[in-house]
Amino acid sequence: MTKAGNRQMSFPELADWVISRTLKAGANDCRVSLSKRRSVEINYRDRKPEVIKEATTRGLYLEVFVNNRYAGQSTPDFRNSTLESFITGLVASARIMEEDPYRTLPDPKYYEGRSDADLQTADPDYSSLTPEERHSMARAVEEACLSKGGDKVISVEAGEYDESYEEYIKTSNGFEGSSNGTYCNIGASMTAQDAGDRRPTGYNYVGCRYRSDLPPLEEVGIEAARRTLDLMGGKKIPTMKTTVILENQGAGRVLNGLIGPMSASNIQQKRSFLAEKKGLPIGSRFLTIVDDPFIPRGLGSKSYDGDGFPARKRMLINEGVLDEFLVDWYYSRKLGWEPTSGSLSNIIIPPGKRSLPEIISDLNRCIVITDYIGGNSNSTTGDFSVGIIGKLYENGKFVRNVAEMNIADNHMNFWNRLVEVANDPWIYSQARFPSLVIDDVVVAGI
Repeated sequence: MTKAGNRQMSFPELADWVISRTLKAGANDCRVSLSKRRSVEINYRDRKPEVIKEATTRGLYLEVFVNNRYAGQSTPDFRNSTLESFITGLVASARIMEEDPYRTLPDPKYYEGRSDADLQTADPDYSSLTPEERHSMARAVEEACLSKGGDKVISVEAGEYDESYEEYIKTSNGFEGSSNGTYCNIGASMTAQDAGDRRPTGYNYVGCRYRSDLPPLEEVGIEAARRTLDLMGGKKIPTMKTTVILENQGAGRVLNGLIGPMSASNIQQKRSFLAEKKGLPIGSRFLTIVDDPFIPRGLGSKSYDGDGFPARKRMLINEGVLDEFLVDWYYSRKLGWEPTSGSLSNIIIPPGKRSLPEIISDLNRCIVITDYIGGNSNSTTGDFSVGIIGKLYENGKFVRNVAEMNIADNHMNFWNRLVEVANDPWIYSQARFPSLVIDDVVVAGI
C-alpha cells in the first residue's frame, strides 16, 4: 500500500503523489479520483436469510491529457510499484489515441463559487448499525408483507442494503473536492397467486441517506403486499382515450425520455428533439422541473459535479418553457456554448395543492398507472411507447385493475396535456416527482 514514510498516505497525499508522477511521465494535465466504499446487503426469503453480503472496495481513477489526447483507467491497487507502472502505461496509451482538441480539463475559473452548505449526506449514526439490526429490519418487512398478503402469497423476498462512501478528487490545474455519504434501502417484493396461472409480482422499496428517515418498517412491507394484491385480476380493457395519472413512484419512467434529450451530448450528436427548443414551450404551464443540489439529506445533493463545477440550483423547465440544457465541459467546447453542468442532482417537480384521492374523485374516468413493462423513447423524434399496469376509476370509484395496455405518444404532445400535479412528491428518490395528471391519452391493448 502506498505509504509516506511508515504510514499510509491520506487521500490528499496520495492524489498529490499521483499527480506529480503523472506530470513527470509526460502528461500535460491529469485528474485523479479516489474512493472508498463499504456496503452490506441482507435478503430474506421464507423467513430465512438467503443473501448476506459485505464488501469494502476502494479505487483510483486517473485521467490523463497528453497533447490533445486523452485516456482514463481505474485500479484498486494503491501500492507504489504498481501505481508507477499504471501511470506510465496510461500516459503511453494516451499518446496513441486519436487527437481530440476539445478534450481538456476545464478552465479553472469554472471551479470558483462552490457552496460550503452542510448537505447532511452522511448519517452520523451509520457506524452504530449492527448486524442484528440489519437482520431485524429485513425480517420486520418480510413479516408485514406475509401478513398482509395472506393466503395469496406464493413468495416474499425482503431485503436491507446500506453503504457508506468517501470520495476525493484533485486535478493538476487547481480543483480539489471531497465528499462522503451514506445510504440505506429497505423493501420487499411479493409474488401472489391469481386466477389460472397468473402470478403477479409487486414491490415496494424506499431509500434514504439517514436510517431515521425511513418510514415504519411494517408500513414498507404492507405497502409491498398491497401493491401486489392491486395487480390481482388485472386484464386488458378496450382501447380508450382517457385521463391517465402517472403515480409518483414511477413518473420518472416517462419523464426520463424528456430529460435525456436536454443533454449537450445528445444535442451535439443530432439526437435531440429539443435541440432548437430552448426558450420555447415544450409542455403545459403545470410542467416545472428544478435541479436542486442543496436539499439536506437529498439523495442527489452535492457541492460539485464531475467536471468540478460548483453545484447550483437551476430551473430546467419553467411553467412549460425549456430554460436550460445540461452542458458539460467537453460538449460545451464542441458546441461553442457556455458550460452549465452535464449532470443532475435532486430533480424536483413542485407539488400541487390536491391529494391523489381528491383528484381522482373529480374525474369522470381515469387510469392510475402504477407500473410499467418495457418501453422505449426516441431522443431524436420524441416518440415513445411504454407498456402499463394500473387501476381504472370511474366517477371517483375503483372499477378494476388493468394490465397488458400500452401508451404510444410524442413528448411534445404528451406534456402539453399535463393538467394537474398532485401534492405527493416521492421523497425516497433523487427524482422527487409527485403524481402527474395527463388528459386525453390513448391507452391501447397490446
